[in-house]
Amino acid sequence: MKVFKFGGASVKDASAIRNVSKIMSLFPDEEILVVLSAIGKTTNKLEKIHQAYQSMDKLTFLKTIAELEKFHIDLLNELFKTHSNPIYNKIEVVFDHLKAKFNLPYSQNFSLEYDQLVSLGEVLSSYILSAYLSENDFSAMWIDALELIQTDNNFQEANVDWKKTEIAISKKILPKIKENKLLITQGFIGATADGKSTTLGREGSDYSAAIFAYCCNAESVTIWKDVPGMLNADPKYFENTKKLDKISYKEALELSYYGASVIHPKTIKPLQNKGIPLYVKSFLEPLNEGTTIHANKENDKLIASFIVKHNQVLFSFTPNDFSFIVEENLSTLFKGLSACSAKINLMQNSALSFSILLDELKINKEKILDYFKKEYTIKYNEGLELITIRHYDEQIISKMTKGKVILVEQKTRETARFVVKNKL
Repeated sequence: MKVFKFGGASVKDASAIRNVSKIMSLFPDEEILVVLSAIGKTTNKLEKIHQAYQSMDKLTFLKTIAELEKFHIDLLNELFKTHSNPIYNKIEVVFDHLKAKFNLPYSQNFSLEYDQLVSLGEVLSSYILSAYLSENDFSAMWIDALELIQTDNNFQEANVDWKKTEIAISKKILPKIKENKLLITQGFIGATADGKSTTLGREGSDYSAAIFAYCCNAESVTIWKDVPGMLNADPKYFENTKKLDKISYKEALELSYYGASVIHPKTIKPLQNKGIPLYVKSFLEPLNEGTTIHANKENDKLIASFIVKHNQVLFSFTPNDFSFIVEENLSTLFKGLSACSAKINLMQNSALSFSILLDELKINKEKILDYFKKEYTIKYNEGLELITIRHYDEQIISKMTKGKVILVEQKTRETARFVVKNKL
């Protein structure tokens, strides 16, 4: 059995969905579980709908739903020959459910309400792909991920209950894939013990694919992207990028931890635990090799990789009583940063100060300043970049930091990291 994961870009319109069908036709005799993301920018639209629901902005709520519904109906009209196809009714039921949500009181649990709405994107896309494949002579069957991936109630960043999930998947997936060869399910989502929808974090469909693969002892996982494989840098910011043909689980985990956007950070560990190879391939050129991620480390150092995070802010905390930064201070700082939902990209301390780098667009700066102001003097620099280089040399460092002022520098044997700003 193989697991295929298709992201939003690979099903963004009718042409893309037809292309998925062509890819599936390349594997006529294989048992394949397809894990699907929401179509195109559907998740962004659903987030806007959730915000309107929270603020009781009925006009924006209904207007955005109407836009999203029209997009999906237009898509159906391009894909299906007649309105008598049951898929039209299925999509209508989802949008009726969505519209009715406004008549229910908002629970004031932001994350819970977020997950109930935003999880619908994957339901819509998987309904449509399953129906399209079935109409085109594939023996495709739709499977509900909410019945399979069991989680706690840590909404928006749910933790998987692996024991319950393994039991559910082995009971429901393995027998059905023997019968149907092709199953279609949703990435990104799961459910609590009492049936509430949860999400696994943004871009969590990769992680879903790994969960299914682990629980099914799959032969492999393939993530289908709009790039030829895993590249050594983001082509949006770098010219002459190189494909990493083969890298180890450890290298992939390091790159995803530092911010490489191709693979969700949680994806690697379940696959590593069972030695399941991960392939990153182009849905535009499906016959090409792509990238293989496996246990072998011999190719890891062949090509240097570059990761740049923009819009960074560097905070420096100094105790007002000039006490040393020791374990007690750090414990207080970490507890406070967690309370402020601040995720650290880099940290460094000296005797009297503790510095952290955060994504400026993902924090509430005033909340952080207010939380610590009684005990710490806080300084910060905005508009910075974090440059990470795997398998560096001095020539590469010189090139990457040219024209920059280096504020923080950290090096290990394999990785160099620099917090920089542009020279005036």
